[in-house]
Amino acid sequence: MSDPQDNTIAIVSVDKIQRSWQDLTLRVAQLETGNAALEQENKALRSLVERVIEHRQKSHSELVNLLATLVSRLPINDIGVVVARLVEHNQQVNEVCAKLVKGKLDDNLLQPAILKQLDKTKRDLAAAYQPEVAALIKADAPYEAGLLQSLLEKPDHFFSPAFSRANRGFVKGQVARERILREFGEEALLFFKDVTTDVKFNPRPKPEEIMLAFKPEFAELLQQNPNAVAAKRSELQSLQQKIRASRENSDLARAQKNAFARLSFFLELLHYYENQSTESPDVVFAQRLPPLIEQVAIPVDRDALDEKLILSAEAMLALVISPDQRKSVINNIGKPGGLARTLRYTLTFRAEKLSDIDPLTMECVKHLIPQGQTPTPAALAGVLRFFNPHMQQACLRAIANCDRLRKEEAEKIAKALAKELGQEEVVSRISQHSNLSPEKERELAWNHIKDLIGSRATPNEIIGVIRKRFQSHYDAEELKACWIVLTEVDAMVFVRVFCLFPYLADGSTDPIARPILETFVSRLTHEKYAATYTKVVHALKNLFKVKADSPALVNFIALAKWVDPAAAEKISKDVGIS
Repeated sequence: MSDPQDNTIAIVSVDKIQRSWQDLTLRVAQLETGNAALEQENKALRSLVERVIEHRQKSHSELVNLLATLVSRLPINDIGVVVARLVEHNQQVNEVCAKLVKGKLDDNLLQPAILKQLDKTKRDLAAAYQPEVAALIKADAPYEAGLLQSLLEKPDHFFSPAFSRANRGFVKGQVARERILREFGEEALLFFKDVTTDVKFNPRPKPEEIMLAFKPEFAELLQQNPNAVAAKRSELQSLQQKIRASRENSDLARAQKNAFARLSFFLELLHYYENQSTESPDVVFAQRLPPLIEQVAIPVDRDALDEKLILSAEAMLALVISPDQRKSVINNIGKPGGLARTLRYTLTFRAEKLSDIDPLTMECVKHLIPQGQTPTPAALAGVLRFFNPHMQQACLRAIANCDRLRKEEAEKIAKALAKELGQEEVVSRISQHSNLSPEKERELAWNHIKDLIGSRATPNEIIGVIRKRFQSHYDAEELKACWIVLTEVDAMVFVRVFCLFPYLADGSTDPIARPILETFVSRLTHEKYAATYTKVVHALKNLFKVKADSPALVNFIALAKWVDPAAAEKISKDVGIS
């Protein structure tokens, strides 16, 4: 057996305890002091970490703000993707920083203006599409029961295959085969004709993609087949009446189409802003939205524009954040011509302020005054009245100089228009202009071109106006005026316009281009214009450093060699081209 353990605790004397008590008390006090010091150090460290994280959070938000401002100047195709990534990255950084400090996000963080505008626009679009859904429901549009109501909770349902088929059916007066089978059964198919299956182009369509249309003899078939869909004959008749009503030229049909166009616009734009990283802006702003604006602003039964509808279209366009994307929508309106193209110029000239020699202004005048036709001043005034006052004056001056009318007739129409629009100042200017000397008229014309260059017009627009001037007036004085205007602006403008002189819009060579370029190259290499030569060579050197095969550089040297090989060799040597 093992020996029993002795658990007896040795008794310590009171004297010994009293001798050790003071030392124990001292050690406990030292530990408490050290603990207090550690607590203070921890608090100081925590405060320092919080300050560092907060500074990091704010500095990152400021950085995103700066980047977002720069992003807004990128090409249209890049804005959506970059902004979406910035938003996602900024949200992740804020969440991590908040969890490190407080565990929740702070709503008062600095947010870039473009992101604030994006959030506000999303809220505005979410609030704007709901009344249109209610309008379609109230107008008794031929949609399946509950389909429109589902948009109020899930707007993205609008882009589902089922809703896309329903939309196509609403526009074309058709109905999906699967809906007829679901609501009325297979026996109801004898009242419809298949408009999807085609022996040659689509012999075996998917069952869910087959669309049907009521047969013209629907009423006779319904009487001849009293037992078909006997329980739901009234519902089938109601559906046929709804579809027929939506296709008629009535107030109800117009209300349905207008509500559908507005609903489509709001949901397309909202879907793009929610999915910028995956949606193509070209498809949305150049293809999908322009037809919707046309449908809202130009009813089928109208042959003239209505200011109320124009204001409605402008309110819709105001929800497009980027000015470039807004212009993209407007510029893709009216491709076939007609009243839709008039709408395009109207929407543009209500906001823009262009000169009378701007290519877009001259294009508008040519649209309003077709070749071989002379519209009445009243008809022209009905369109120009929608423009802002600046563009009214610019278009009046352009009409007075229109090459599709005789000068006397053009001035007469412009004066009549000016009086009808209340632009009496333009009348006096046109009268003064008709009495100008050739020298004064030349000065005004080239001053206009100089203003066009100053407004940062593209080289193609500049060369178009210059070429038009040379076609009507070509002499030594005109060449001199052109040289003065082009050499007073940025050297790169001179280089790019110089490169475009020989080429007409149809690809042929302008017959007067060679003598013009010969004059320019001769002047450029003359010692009298040494300062201009230095500016041009410096611009070409920069092009050569950035990209040795730059088209502007290569074309400039090639055209100079075309008219004067010796001058081209001198320019190449000074630029540094071996």
